[in-house]
Amino acid sequence: MQSTMLLHELPLRAAHDAPSAPALTYQGQTLAYGALAQAIERFAAGLVRLGVARGERVGVYLEKRFEFVIAAFGAMRAGAVFVPVNPLLKGEQVGYILRDCNVRALVTSAERLAAVAAALPACHDLRQVVVCGDGAAEPVPQQVVCWPEMQAAAPSAGHRVIDTDMVSILYTSGSTGKPKGVVLSHRNMVAGAKSVAQYLENRPDDTLLAALPLSFDAGFSQLTTAFHAGARVVLLNYLLPKDVLNALVRERVTGLTAVPPLWIQLTQLAWPSTVTEHLRYIANTGGRMPLETLKKLRAALPRTKPYLMYGLTEAFRATYLPPEQADIRPDSIGKAIPNSEILVLREDGTPCAPNEPGELVQRGALVGMGYWNDAEKTAERYKPLPGREGGLVLAEIAVFSGDTVRADEEGYLYFIGRRDEMIKTSGYRVSPTEVEEVVYGTQRVAECAAFGVPHPSLGQAIVVVATARDGEPLTEAQLLADCRERLPIYMLPARVVVRDGPLPRNPNGKIDRKLLAGEFGAAFEKTQ
Repeated sequence: MQSTMLLHELPLRAAHDAPSAPALTYQGQTLAYGALAQAIERFAAGLVRLGVARGERVGVYLEKRFEFVIAAFGAMRAGAVFVPVNPLLKGEQVGYILRDCNVRALVTSAERLAAVAAALPACHDLRQVVVCGDGAAEPVPQQVVCWPEMQAAAPSAGHRVIDTDMVSILYTSGSTGKPKGVVLSHRNMVAGAKSVAQYLENRPDDTLLAALPLSFDAGFSQLTTAFHAGARVVLLNYLLPKDVLNALVRERVTGLTAVPPLWIQLTQLAWPSTVTEHLRYIANTGGRMPLETLKKLRAALPRTKPYLMYGLTEAFRATYLPPEQADIRPDSIGKAIPNSEILVLREDGTPCAPNEPGELVQRGALVGMGYWNDAEKTAERYKPLPGREGGLVLAEIAVFSGDTVRADEEGYLYFIGRRDEMIKTSGYRVSPTEVEEVVYGTQRVAECAAFGVPHPSLGQAIVVVATARDGEPLTEAQLLADCRERLPIYMLPARVVVRDGPLPRNPNGKIDRKLLAGEFGAAFEKTQ
């Protein structure tokens, strides 16, 4: 492979090598690489014809479907910047993103346009709305272009870009404050695709199931790693975990990446024995998988390799645990992915000793370009790496994650917690994931979340919210008694709440601790 590639060249190269090979499957229809490449080229030409300039932003507000992928890679091919907008977001949230990064053209469906139309008059930089699918388009101030018009343009050269130019802005979700736009370059995302495909051993005969949102870095990575390998991606907009399991069987999926809440739900289903015949690997991202969940998956999928991963949107991907280590150190997030380095540093920038907690810092080709239009937040996370100056005129910039980890004597990393989620109680710093691990270990709960709420004498009190397994009784007193047997006094929850599931998710499918903390914090204070 050539040493330098642009992100949109991944599917175009795959099309050159094997034009009839399947690239995408959606609702029973499959698009070959050759047809995908032609659609990408035409969409890119359509954007240029609309006057979209180099580096201008193109938003895509769609569920997973062929048009999403074509618009994303077509925007890159035109020399523009692709901005995926999570389809779960509502009108005003979508409008905020479009205004924040000055989106020039928006790709959506007639149905979604109706939902977001009220927010579009305030989007002063938006000039065109490209509408795909059936249905009449909602009247909006912008020029409305139908999808077939974008596919009617003859392929032409896009604007010139190089691998250090920005290619995408991924907005991080947050239940408090506004989301931040992480700017990534072609180099960042191509390096990520190559690295992930390398350790997952992706190959042309793979079929990957895209269950995660494509606006989520790990979700979009399913496309980039598959296109790097010339593999097939099945696009799935699921309503229930059972839909995911059915798709695995129906499409004979070889690789599935998911977040812990989905894995927890999937372990409550009966997996057909035939799945393990074709499901070559599973991968976890977006938080630590509970040990009990991993054990159940290992039992259900004895021939499937488990990859435990950790990633930063700010650097696309970060670490993975090789499958052969899953039974030896199942609570580890592994080591740095290929072509990347992970450091564990103290606040003064010096390296931590083995098993000493410190901040995870990542360096290398995957480190992003910063936060869109936010110099202050960029300076907090993207900083010169101490001790790496080496006489260079420009200091090396690394991404400081804000996550606390430790590395053992062999260099394997263990996640402790996010600095902004660590619970400070009675003078101790408590990791919510450590409390959750104990609760899962009781084997009484379907899912749970631990968080801190304000307390007049403790600083913060620990609250645990849990849901019962299907058909099994669960009481708060019972769960609290289990915690007393397993946790030191300073880590004991001050309150345990059992509620109907599932627990609330943020747009990326992770359990939303901050939302729960806000909900229960005020109620807890009233009882004190």
